[in-house]
Amino acid sequence: MEKLYIKGGQRLQGNVQVSGAKNSAVALIPAAILSESEVILDNLPEISDVRIYGEILEELGAVVSFTGETMRINASSMQSKPMPNGRVKHLRASYYLMGAMLGRFGEAIIGMPGGCNLGPRPIDQHIKGFEALGAVIVHERGSLHIRGNQLVGTKIYLDVVSVGATINIMLAASMAKGTTVIENAAKEPEIIDVATLLNAMGADIKGAGTDVIRIKGVSRLGQCRHSIIPDRIEAGTYMIAAAATRGDVVINNVIPRHLESLTAKLREMNVVVEEADDAVHVVGADELRGIDIKTLPYPGFPTDLQQPMTSLLTQSKGTSIVTDNIYQSRFKHVDHLVNMGAKIKVEGRSAVIEGSEALKASKVTATDLRAGAALVIAGLMAEGVTEISGVSHIDRGYTRLEEKLRGIGAVMWRESI
Repeated sequence: MEKLYIKGGQRLQGNVQVSGAKNSAVALIPAAILSESEVILDNLPEISDVRIYGEILEELGAVVSFTGETMRINASSMQSKPMPNGRVKHLRASYYLMGAMLGRFGEAIIGMPGGCNLGPRPIDQHIKGFEALGAVIVHERGSLHIRGNQLVGTKIYLDVVSVGATINIMLAASMAKGTTVIENAAKEPEIIDVATLLNAMGADIKGAGTDVIRIKGVSRLGQCRHSIIPDRIEAGTYMIAAAATRGDVVINNVIPRHLESLTAKLREMNVVVEEADDAVHVVGADELRGIDIKTLPYPGFPTDLQQPMTSLLTQSKGTSIVTDNIYQSRFKHVDHLVNMGAKIKVEGRSAVIEGSEALKASKVTATDLRAGAALVIAGLMAEGVTEISGVSHIDRGYTRLEEKLRGIGAVMWRESI
């Protein structure tokens, strides 16, 4: 087990490079198995979720190799095998194997996915989509048995906007007979990224990035090479870190349009944010203003940045209210922030933050990926050395986090226990 230590009070300055999007990578890798030819993915984040996905594909018979940030996948010899347990239990996004295996083999037997515990995250919309395409689904002994030898395109209306369901239906429908229309589809940039890959492989998908996606099924998908979009959540985390330390940081390899909701909120707090073609420049303020935030599906404020922003708001002037409309249990980091001196009260889906209280270093635990990022932000601001356990959660979504932060002035290190 490893622990992360952060000596607070250091002003961040310089340039930092953003890696490929974690939330794209975990959908693009299973999408690649729809092809019986080689698929090459560039700009992959070097994170544990990607490594675990590679191991799962190898267990299924695919040939997988890594060279730096490039992953080669050849699924020509891949077989449909039951996956009730094992590595799928450690990976929330393993549910994308349902749509990919169903589309490629006409069946999928997979255990319920693991990952961060953020409260109920039902997959009922995924199942609704598969059944509408003609699949039969049985829940047996903790696994879903999904079978549909001949999927047929149809119109599917999602009762709630769901990134996972939108992508999973796209995967399953890419080689279905006829045309599938997804209404009330999610519009996240990662969905566009998946559609771009599938179209490069030979799929016929239109409307990705809007609330109506049309998929005309094809009989075969081929080889391609695809570069993953930058990680907007990693970029946002560095933007918040710069603001938290009154820093002066340029974040490179970003798509500024993907960060507009965060940029607007930071500017509202009195932080300077300047946009370039593929970079943002963040300059912190001596005095931060309190604000209110409500998480919403894209292009609204992302739930994945709610926790890091909560840490930042502990240093703002006045009262701030953060409401998470996506995940009801995404405030587990609050108790640790309170132990560090923050004044926060959780009321249902909202956290009420009384700002301007200086944080003191403490021993804290990352309970999930973005909670870990929130505690890193808190550690950068706190007086003394903060000790963070549960580092494996952070490694699920951030490529060389401490190396990148040390490169812009943070004092932090790991120790094995």
